[in-house]
Amino acid sequence: MKGADTMDRSKEDLTLLGNKGTKYSFDYDPGLLESFQNAHPDRDYFVKFNFPEFTSLCPITHQPDFATLHISYVPAVRMVESKSLKLYLFSFRNHGDFHEDCMNKIADDLIHLMDPKYLEVWGKFTPRGGISIDPYVNYGKPGTRWEQVAFERLSRHDMYPEKIDNR
Repeated sequence: MKGADTMDRSKEDLTLLGNKGTKYSFDYDPGLLESFQNAHPDRDYFVKFNFPEFTSLCPITHQPDFATLHISYVPAVRMVESKSLKLYLFSFRNHGDFHEDCMNKIADDLIHLMDPKYLEVWGKFTPRGGISIDPYVNYGKPGTRWEQVAFERLSRHDMYPEKIDNR
């Protein structure tokens, strides 16, 4: 039946996956995000994306900021399609927002798209002016055990910080 599952999911309205005429947006565009049906909604599991080439612009100086993003989530019914996520994250290239605002915006857009059980977004920005900023945002679906997981992970976040070596 796995082949049948794959066939059913391939009929979804995914417009970017496999599209040879990909166009890149240089302005923030949450409309680029696409989702598909989770084939295992009764199982809790993490999906993790690492995006080492995230860029945005400082809203004051308009200088570029660079980061590695880590996005992890426990899907419910919908999942984010990875090519659409890549194009969406690329759309921040000319977007002017503070690091914390970018991470919260990404979390909000993914929550709106998928309604996941759990989600976290962690941006590890390279230093500018001698300081790096690493905003961490998480979310647990209200009224579920994942709400408590989100609180626990946030309250213990970065208790054992990584060794920072100028990234």
